[in-house]
Amino acid sequence: QVQLEESGGGLVQIGDSLTLSCASSRRTFSSYAMGWFRQAPGKEREFVAAVTWSGETTYYADSVKGRFTISRDNTKNRMYLQMNSLKPEDSAVYYCTADLDEIYARGSNPHYWGQGTQVTVSS
Repeated sequence: QVQLEESGGGLVQIGDSLTLSCASSRRTFSSYAMGWFRQAPGKEREFVAAVTWSGETTYYADSVKGRFTISRDNTKNRMYLQMNSLKPEDSAVYYCTADLDEIYARGSNPHYWGQGTQVTVSS
């Protein structure tokens, strides 16, 4: 069973930075690509970023490109999302996800999801 646990969410001001972290088992990190999705109240869930299992390839939504950076440390079984220049529209519950590389490459929904962590950007 794949278990994903997010941390690092919180309340920040416009323009602030925040780093989310996702922890999982070694088996997950050695087998899967990892990604982040988010969902704001009243809105559909949307893709944010993903990184292949090797860490060599990353994908970003246009809305966060240039502001967010996804990375992973397979020695620590952790994935990160560094978020800079945060905007109110970035406020959402952020979910850590895992699946095969090709799932993220073709824009499909991943199979494994964490419980989510809330990010609120106050104006």
